[in-house]
Amino acid sequence: MTFTSREIALPAETDTDALAGRIATRLGPGDVILLHGPIGSGKSHFARALIRSRLGNPDEEVPSPTFTIVQTYPDAGGDMWHCDLYRLGSSDEIAELGLEEAFSEAICLIEWPDRLGEARPAGALDLRLRATPDGHLAVFSGPDPWRERLGDVLG
Repeated sequence: MTFTSREIALPAETDTDALAGRIATRLGPGDVILLHGPIGSGKSHFARALIRSRLGNPDEEVPSPTFTIVQTYPDAGGDMWHCDLYRLGSSDEIAELGLEEAFSEAICLIEWPDRLGEARPAGALDLRLRATPDGHLAVFSGPDPWRERLGDVLG
């Protein structure tokens, strides 16, 4: 079974930072968050805030992986991979990047997850973001175990 959260309003960047920070504390190796949304919807901002929170460093340099495709961050509780798959030519490149192994060993934040094709992890949490005139909206969905882990965070 799957769940879908209510829409979560994120009127300011600080609201996105706070939500990402609350989720960061609940992640561990093998957790994958798939970040959906058009350009400008807040995917990179959410990922950056989550990584900084998890590392305990609000000034951590977290560049967009638009051109490198993958950025990794060592963390005692499980290394983090931030991936932007927008520039992938095909889902065959997923294996070359080592993503399938990372899905089981690291915390993975994946922008443009539609590029994964059949490599999409079954237990992933989906986050759909969109810009609005009043900021951003977030909707989470995924397998039921995520509901238990994030229930109080998602309201």
